[in-house]
Amino acid sequence: MLSERQNKLLKLIVEEYVKTANPVGSTSLNEELKCSSATIRNEMAQLEEMGFIEKTHTSSGRIPSEMGYRYYVDNLMKPKEMTGEDVLKLQRIFDNKQLALSDVITKSMEIISEITNCTSVVLGANSAINKLKEVQVVPLENDKIIAIVITDKGHVEHKELKVGNNVLPSEVKKVVELINKLLIGTPLNEISAKLEYEIKPIIGNYVKSHEALYQAFYNAFNEFSYKNHMHMSGRTKLLDYQEFDNVSRIKSLLNKFDDDKMVKKIEADNNDINVYIGHENNFDDNVSVIKTKYLANGEEGTIAIVGPKRMDYEKVVSLLDFIKRNIER
Repeated sequence: MLSERQNKLLKLIVEEYVKTANPVGSTSLNEELKCSSATIRNEMAQLEEMGFIEKTHTSSGRIPSEMGYRYYVDNLMKPKEMTGEDVLKLQRIFDNKQLALSDVITKSMEIISEITNCTSVVLGANSAINKLKEVQVVPLENDKIIAIVITDKGHVEHKELKVGNNVLPSEVKKVVELINKLLIGTPLNEISAKLEYEIKPIIGNYVKSHEALYQAFYNAFNEFSYKNHMHMSGRTKLLDYQEFDNVSRIKSLLNKFDDDKMVKKIEADNNDINVYIGHENNFDDNVSVIKTKYLANGEEGTIAIVGPKRMDYEKVVSLLDFIKRNIER
């Protein structure tokens, strides 16, 4: 257990390092703690010995360790009051009755990304609770079309499909009519099976190039059924932090942002706002992930912020709490 002075010292070191990105020395803490540099150096030595702070190679100052950040988050931080400007920006989104829930969530998280200068992630409702409302197609040049899938929750997916040179527009139209007639109201994760057992046996009676069209739509729905609605904002914002000036480190991180399976690992497993620092998260050891689940109108999903370990935890936790409460109200 840390003493009162050590608690205050660790809190100051974390908050100063978050603010400046510079290792913190004893001299800069004298005024706040109202004790001598020698006393502060002694306390810092003890904190370092216990593993809460560590020395860098380039300075005599100290920076928080992952253990120090964890102790700070669990014991020392207090949620930061949001500014009136931030509240106003977000409230405009929540008060806009023209927006679907999915748009409210993604737009509010885009604003959070701007406010925090971190990456925001939305993992929307699983396809099992999204039912098909309509399929539309947009013809492209050559042998391609864009299939647009709209769900009853207002979620929209689209995918470019290759249907073959011999497929006529009228045949595409007929397949879409069949899907819209027979599969409306079907959960997305059941559509591939229904295409196989209900549409495939009859499609040949209406469409000459039925094999190519069936396979194209089957593959598209199969992909949609396993895909959560993912939305990311500010994935390159971490380039602004000096922690990510290492080319291989930032390349590795950006590759993970581009990998749907890796991003899926950010999904929250409970309704609390949880902070995962460095190696605690299963996404990347060089970042912290703050995330929570939301539940609204029968939809469940995850909202998260990914940033450096030197993150303003107090601010991010307050912002996510505000978003979650407004989504679920």
